[in-house]
Amino acid sequence: MFGALNRFISRLDSEGQSPRSRDSYSASGFQVLRNKNAEIPIEPWYDIIIGINGRHIDNSDTALFATEIRNCAGSSVALSLYSAKGQRTLTVDIPVPTPSPTLGLTLQWSPLSTVDQIWHILSVTPNSPADAAGLLPYSDYIVGTPEGHVHGEAGLGELVEDYISRQLRLWVYNHEYGITRMVTITPSRSWGGEGALGCVLGFGALHRLPAPLSEGPVEGPGEALFEGVRLSGDYRLWDHAAAALEQYDDTCVVDFAASISSTN
Repeated sequence: MFGALNRFISRLDSEGQSPRSRDSYSASGFQVLRNKNAEIPIEPWYDIIIGINGRHIDNSDTALFATEIRNCAGSSVALSLYSAKGQRTLTVDIPVPTPSPTLGLTLQWSPLSTVDQIWHILSVTPNSPADAAGLLPYSDYIVGTPEGHVHGEAGLGELVEDYISRQLRLWVYNHEYGITRMVTITPSRSWGGEGALGCVLGFGALHRLPAPLSEGPVEGPGEALFEGVRLSGDYRLWDHAAAALEQYDDTCVVDFAASISSTN
């Protein structure tokens, strides 16, 4: 264990300070599935941990990562994040308590491309299934579904075909309000217009999530108001999202708080 840890730290030290661009980091990182600590400004799903204390991570061993966190007990750890919102890298300093050096995060080793599977709502036809579901043009982005993983530009269309005349749940991020909400839509071929959804979708580099409109402090992970209801700050929504990712992805999923405690 100590030999592996020493090699892990030596590799980090040899990398030096990471440039602040996605291409400079490894192609994967620890995607945050749950954040149970409202004091930590990290957003589930949108944020992937790609560096620690100024050095990038290319090792999926969560035990080594947990050890590095424990070594910071009584001070703070600097986590470098890749954010799907604006495809930016940023660094957050997080205090690590001495009695119980836990962060309250559930992590999964994932490629950065995971958060690029996004469909931008470009237009919505009146009286269509998309209109009935409350999808908004320009400001809404489909970021996932609890029905399973959707990969590639054609992935969403294939899923829609499987749910013709059935309710399909989608996670939708609204850029204007800065929130994520669950939308239920019923695809149909008989609503009177083109397509099963009645909306035009954009996919690819030109349609990824833009940076947040507000750069001020976040009260809670993704917390905002939408039609009077607090949604994306509700941990129950993200618990469902994390559970779906765990169900449809056989990649290692680790409750980081538990993993640290168990190795003390």
